[in-house]
Amino acid sequence: MAVSVLLVEDVPELRSVIRQTLRLRGGFEVVGEAADGASAIAAAAPHQPDVVVLDLGLPDLAGHEVLTRLRAVSPVAQVVVYTGSFTPDRTPLAGEVEAFLTKDHDVAYLVDLLSRLGRRRYETAALAVGPHPREVGRARRFVAEQCRVWGCGDLTEDAELVASELVTNALLHGGGQHELRVGLSDAALRIQVIDHGAGMPDPRTAGQRDEHGRGLLLVSALCAAWGVEALPGGGKMVWAELLRPLVDPGPDPARRTPADGHAARERSARPAGDREVAEDDATPPPSSASLVAMAGAGN
Repeated sequence: MAVSVLLVEDVPELRSVIRQTLRLRGGFEVVGEAADGASAIAAAAPHQPDVVVLDLGLPDLAGHEVLTRLRAVSPVAQVVVYTGSFTPDRTPLAGEVEAFLTKDHDVAYLVDLLSRLGRRRYETAALAVGPHPREVGRARRFVAEQCRVWGCGDLTEDAELVASELVTNALLHGGGQHELRVGLSDAALRIQVIDHGAGMPDPRTAGQRDEHGRGLLLVSALCAAWGVEALPGGGKMVWAELLRPLVDPGPDPARRTPADGHAARERSARPAGDREVAEDDATPPPSSASLVAMAGAGN
């Protein structure tokens, strides 16, 4: 399978040279091109590239900001900086990316480096959903099937619940068609929903008798991390990650060590409308009574 590449470079002639060199080398597929940081984020969210070739001298977003936002929408992509604006000793970003090249290295050298990158294991699948509320049930079945195919059935119940909540919010507040994407790495199962609504998710406190308002509290309780990223041109991506427990190969096989690749990410949420129940088929009952009590307590 070809390595998918997103080119982020504001000089169109240089993008063309990189694209043609990758094509001639073989084994690569350029899935998107961007001339600025905002376009890069908008392209990375749906394409989920294996590699991002990133220029830091972009006209809109500073280097650290564009890198942080790219990581938020495409966490498993390997980022290779190819820039004429900085040298490795002048920016702390050199330690946060897979490789850092200045443009005094020619494009052939860049492509040689890309061909030597170790490919990360990352399964991904996407489903278009909406606008009918019954689509939530289809989204839930899609997530369950992917968990079965990928051999992470122990996450199925929680993944179904998280997907239900995120898709329901998108249908209620986003309008139109949305994209549900699930991805599996060695560390976590990631569920993300892209919608085109203006509002941002807002976890609210729900009383014991309230019928609504628990959705994002449940997501927060179940997931190691979740967040939201505004997309250029309107809309947003809401993502959540369920950690995969890794079995310690030591003498005690019962002892498990949590994957640490995503757990430290700061949870983020911004004000928006409350979550409501779409239909009986839309959202399954919580997986445990304790979880419901935790959400209802509104801590």
